[in-house]
Amino acid sequence: MTSRNFVALRTIWIKECTRFMRIWIQTLLPPAITMSLYFVIFGNLIGSRIGDMGGFSYMEFIVPGLIMMSVITNAYSNVSSSFYSAKFQRNVEEMLVAPVPNWVIIAGFVGGGVARALLIGFIVTLVSLLFVDIHIHSLAIILLTLVLTATLFSTAGLINAIYANSFDDISIIPTFVLTPLTYLGGVFYSLTLLPEFWQWVSKANPIVYMVNGFRYGFLGVSDINLYVSMALLVGFNLILLTLAYSLINRGVGIRS
Repeated sequence: MTSRNFVALRTIWIKECTRFMRIWIQTLLPPAITMSLYFVIFGNLIGSRIGDMGGFSYMEFIVPGLIMMSVITNAYSNVSSSFYSAKFQRNVEEMLVAPVPNWVIIAGFVGGGVARALLIGFIVTLVSLLFVDIHIHSLAIILLTLVLTATLFSTAGLINAIYANSFDDISIIPTFVLTPLTYLGGVFYSLTLLPEFWQWVSKANPIVYMVNGFRYGFLGVSDINLYVSMALLVGFNLILLTLAYSLINRGVGIRS
């Protein structure tokens, strides 16, 4: 990477981080409050009636899923709203005509989404410590899954923003696709509790692999083979990053 590209990448990334840090009351505080409510309602009130989940308390079982849910949501929303705002304000054209490769623009926006997602994940983890003692089976698996998932959904948010023609368009995917897949992604239950047919149906949900990979990092247990989860995460990242690069190169949603 040349010094010029590095400066451009750092500038976009700092701009993205400054953007969500400046309005931290809207970007960082709500996830902490929302997850606290999940811990109280599902962990304390409902969890006490459910009992153990594979040798762990229900609260311990859902903590990794709740952290992952907040990471997915914030990584996606950060980049989709930021890039579409840049399109709406006609700022993207200034970056495209600058002597900066398109991959630097993508890396800057995606890096900002990853930074917000990781910060939210850290905040939610701190909140969870108020309710339960966290076990860590493999810190490396936790960090790897976290970064890959944040990158994946940051890139997905970028692609959504590229195709979006209005602010309403960037809320359609999170509302009608992302939220249902997340709630059906094994955050609040183990796939082993489902009938065999629905276990196979659930395995068509990519979020199941992310949640279970992340849960393995904490508890050492997973409904899905860890290597399969990691392979799918890497594969999805490569596909979406390639798609985003192709769309930016062709000027889809920008030059048309």
